[in-house]
Amino acid sequence: MKSKDKLTLSKVFERFSYGCGDFGCNIIYTAMSAFLLFYYTDYAQVNAMAVGTIMMVSRFFDGISDIIMGVIVDRTKSKFGKARPWLLRMCIPFAVSGVLLFSVPTSWASTPKLVYVFITYNLVSTVIYTAINVPYSALNALMTQDPYERSVLSIFRNLLATAGTLIINTFTLPLVEKFGNDASAWTKTFCVFGFIAVVAFLLNFFGTKERVKPATTGEDGKVEDVPFKAGIKALFKNKYWIMMTGMLALFFLMYSVNGGATVYYAKDILGDRNLVSTINGIFNVVQILGMFFIAMLVKRFGKRNIFALGLVLDIIGMLVLNFSGGAMALIVVSSVIRGVGNACGGATMWAMVSDTIDYGEWKTGYRTEGLVNSACSFGYKIGNGIGSALLGIILEVGGYVGEAVTQTASALHSIEVCFVWIPIAVYVSGLVIMKFWKLDKEFPQIIADLNARQAKKA
Repeated sequence: MKSKDKLTLSKVFERFSYGCGDFGCNIIYTAMSAFLLFYYTDYAQVNAMAVGTIMMVSRFFDGISDIIMGVIVDRTKSKFGKARPWLLRMCIPFAVSGVLLFSVPTSWASTPKLVYVFITYNLVSTVIYTAINVPYSALNALMTQDPYERSVLSIFRNLLATAGTLIINTFTLPLVEKFGNDASAWTKTFCVFGFIAVVAFLLNFFGTKERVKPATTGEDGKVEDVPFKAGIKALFKNKYWIMMTGMLALFFLMYSVNGGATVYYAKDILGDRNLVSTINGIFNVVQILGMFFIAMLVKRFGKRNIFALGLVLDIIGMLVLNFSGGAMALIVVSSVIRGVGNACGGATMWAMVSDTIDYGEWKTGYRTEGLVNSACSFGYKIGNGIGSALLGIILEVGGYVGEAVTQTASALHSIEVCFVWIPIAVYVSGLVIMKFWKLDKEFPQIIADLNARQAKKA
């Protein structure tokens, strides 16, 4: 693996630039998770179950496009590397598609609205978001092979991702109100956010460098394209990739359900929709602060143990919030606990995915950053799509009515299931999966073996 594994002189700037990519991605991802269904039901007057079904069906298309994009990334050859060129190519289309997503023509009849939703939702999730997020996800493994540096990059990724989430959660509703609190106000709001996303992706592109090359090359010393069929087979021989893909699918199902239910939980159970800013704001600030200390813990205890600790804290924090009775002090305590828990997960999850790439190369001889990350993305987008559909279906079954001043008991219960109990079930599942994760202990020997292979080939 020809790689200067330590990041260069401008380490801090490069790490920051790397994190800007997820800041940009989260402009759209958080908006889709936290506000899109709310915008559709309460401003565009689109049926929640119909939208949920569109989201679920679209995620299957999205998953297929992820795999295609992963293969494209692995076969990309340019002076900028495999992943970085796509950040430059797709940043402006990304911003434009986000604006279109929140521009449903409110004067149209129900069926044309649903057609518009289907087209724009797939334009964003199936095409544009995939074309920028899959390369970005592969970038960590292409920048360095040092496990600690990967964890630090993941920390910066999640610091900036959380900052993006914080901006969306804090400023979306106030900006919508400032621009007139109607459907067109959402379009104007996402014009602002789209511009910010473009700046973030340009920083990501210009501030990072790809260094890692495969240990195995062809007879002429050049890197050969991995056949698609062989790459897929290699994935399913990689037990740790299977674990992380399953975990990500569950987590993004949960993020979609929980994130989308937050505004309903604040508005209808806690009694004030502006508490979204309080719940998410404190949670995100604590998560950001916690990330500055997590690197030391990861170095001492390993990624797997810190990730598991985060799951336990997430469960405790969610239970505190659910039984807070709307008391502000307990809402704050819950947000702090969950913020620390998410800092643990954010500092480790994506670095663990990158580690599965090296394990896969060691196990099968194939190194496929694009395919590994796109296949993970396929899994978590399917989870996200099911989650989006699940949220709409549960709200519809519970009898939620967007225009109602007061919701029924069954509607309130459906919101609580989405916001509290589904996340807790996912966190428990994550703890079970972590019982079988041994890669942290195996990793030093894997890297030593890969380096030996490269030395032999040289």
